[in-house]
Amino acid sequence: MKKLLIISSLLFCQLALAEVAVIVHPSNNNQLDEATISKIFLGREKSFADGQSVVPLALADAAPASSAFNDAVLKKSSSQLKAYWSKLVFTGKGTPPKEIGSDEEMLKLVATNPSVIGYVDASKVDASVKVALKF
Repeated sequence: MKKLLIISSLLFCQLALAEVAVIVHPSNNNQLDEATISKIFLGREKSFADGQSVVPLALADAAPASSAFNDAVLKKSSSQLKAYWSKLVFTGKGTPPKEIGSDEEMLKLVATNPSVIGYVDASKVDASVKVALKF
């Protein structure tokens, strides 16, 4: 029983330590910091520093990278984020990022559109996208 508990604890720690990579199109040369990324995903920033419009995409709540990103970057739980966006949508002041179902789909969408910014589990990143920042 003790061995099972120890193994479970180690697996949980590994999941908690998973890195999240914020990704952009390879042609995007904008410098992005945590504050700017947070503003983009909270609807407070509508363009990159070079003036190009930005389209944030978020992973569905079920994805482990989603809660890690929300906690580390947005400093909000899933329920806090839903409440935040509900208020903005109700008042007509914002639209939440479109939710994407998988890391693979996110990679494909970011790789094909220079305006898109998203995030995935850092271990899923491939050469089709550029990593702007890791958390």
